[in-house]
Amino acid sequence: MLRFMPVGDSMTIGSAGEHTWRYRLWQHLCRTYDGPCTLVGPRETLYDKLAEAPTSHAYAEPDFPRAHLAGWGEGWQHMAPLIGDAVRSCRADVLLVSLGLIDLGFYTNAEQTAGNVRAFTAAARAANRRVRMVWLPVTPNVRARDDAAFAGEVTRFNELLAKTAADLDEPASPILLASTPPSYDVSADTYDGTHPNASGEHKIAAAFAEAMHQAWNLGEPYKG
Repeated sequence: MLRFMPVGDSMTIGSAGEHTWRYRLWQHLCRTYDGPCTLVGPRETLYDKLAEAPTSHAYAEPDFPRAHLAGWGEGWQHMAPLIGDAVRSCRADVLLVSLGLIDLGFYTNAEQTAGNVRAFTAAARAANRRVRMVWLPVTPNVRARDDAAFAGEVTRFNELLAKTAADLDEPASPILLASTPPSYDVSADTYDGTHPNASGEHKIAAAFAEAMHQAWNLGEPYKG
């Protein structure tokens, strides 16, 4: 059984009424992965915007493994202290990580965020020395579109993320840097300039799927 753990912020946990990219990726894996697999993690809820808390189970399609490690307003600095226990308790084999926007927006600069990436990686490997990881760079968003200084910070972090992936990649515990979806458009693929709508969910799922297919021959190319 191959156990994938989605790790992320508000774009990964999703909110009430959404499918989430986690669901889209699961559908892809069911179609293309030749073997048993599942999604794991210590959480399974969506964020309820009315309650302002991660208390919703109202998935647009609830019939899939909804487990994850994602949180509204949580970034690399929040997940680094949690990832070791999560990997250990859920026996995760592959971490699918989409983090960074919330860090840069509220908590840390690019260099500090990259330091938290390293702490996250060390903790995950301490729990499972053979854990594999796929990291997604920060995707296009409305703040980066409208704020040149913030856009520069995002660009700098994505560069550091690529360098960190290269530095920390190991044969026994490989790290893939997924490609930012080339056609990802803030207006067409999000509902508010940040959070993915249905087309954005597919494009994020495709980024993870394509990285794993190309590097590890896992599954097939993403068809949506």
